[in-house]
Amino acid sequence: MDSFTKIKALIIDMDGVLWHGDQPLPGLSEFFQAIRDKKLPFILATNNARLTPDEYITKLKNMGVSVASHEILTSGMATAFYLAQHYNPVSTKIFVIGENGARQPLIDQGFSLIDTYQFNDNDKPLEAADLVVCGLDKELSWEKLSTATINIRAGAKLIGTNGDTTLPSELGLVLGNGAILAALTAATNVQPTIVGKPEPIMYQQAVTLLGSKPSETIAIGDRLDTDILGAVRTNIRSIMVLTGVSSKQDLQHIDYKPTWIMPDIREITRTLINS
Repeated sequence: MDSFTKIKALIIDMDGVLWHGDQPLPGLSEFFQAIRDKKLPFILATNNARLTPDEYITKLKNMGVSVASHEILTSGMATAFYLAQHYNPVSTKIFVIGENGARQPLIDQGFSLIDTYQFNDNDKPLEAADLVVCGLDKELSWEKLSTATINIRAGAKLIGTNGDTTLPSELGLVLGNGAILAALTAATNVQPTIVGKPEPIMYQQAVTLLGSKPSETIAIGDRLDTDILGAVRTNIRSIMVLTGVSSKQDLQHIDYKPTWIMPDIREITRTLINS
C-alpha cells in the first residue's frame, strides 16, 4: 500500500462519494473543512451531466458546503470543451438528449442546438445535426430518442457525456446515461464516443485546470469502472470509497485496482488530518 504522501491536488467524484441523491453522506462538511485547512486545490469532477455548475453550487450550499464554479467540472462541460477542440462551433449543429448541464456548456462554446423533431408536424422543415450528444435526461421521450436515431443513421456522430449505466439514489441504483446510449446503439448500430470517466479526457482536463502534476494528484470515487479505471488510464493515484456503487468484492473480477480503499469520506478526512 502506497504511503499517503505527495498530495497537492484532488479530483473528487460526487454521486456516491459526497451524497446519495439529495442526502449528504456523513462527514461532508468536515471533509471539505479538512481540504480547505490543508489548502488543497480540488475539482469536483462528476460524470453526471444533468446539472450546471451553479446548480451544483446551490446543492452543496444546501448541504452546508461552499464551493466556487471553477472547482466544478461536469461531463457536460468536459464534452463541450472536447467538441470545441475538434469541431468548429460556428458551423456545427448538435442535437442533445440531456438537461441544462449538457445543453448550456455547448451553447457557451458557441454551438447551435437543433430542436426535437415533432413527428405530427410534417410541414415544418427539419434541421439536420452533425453531432448527437447524449447525457442523462429525466425528461427522456420517444421523440428525443427517435430524433437522435434519425440523425445518427444519417451520419451524425454519437457522443456520450458518460457511459454510466446506473446512478446511485436514495432508493438504490437507478438508470444512468449508459443505458440510454445502449438504446441508441441498438437502434443505429453505432457505438458512442465517450468523454467522461473512465476515458482519460475528463481527468486530463481536471489536471490541467488544477495546474498539478499527475504524480501529485489523487482521484476520489466510488466506481471501479469509471472513477478508478479513469485514474489508472490517466496515471494518477486513487481512493475508492465504499459508499457508492463498487464493493471490495468487485476487485476480484478486474485486473486493476485503486491505490487506497477507504470506507467513506470520514476516513479520508482522518487520513488527511493525520498526514
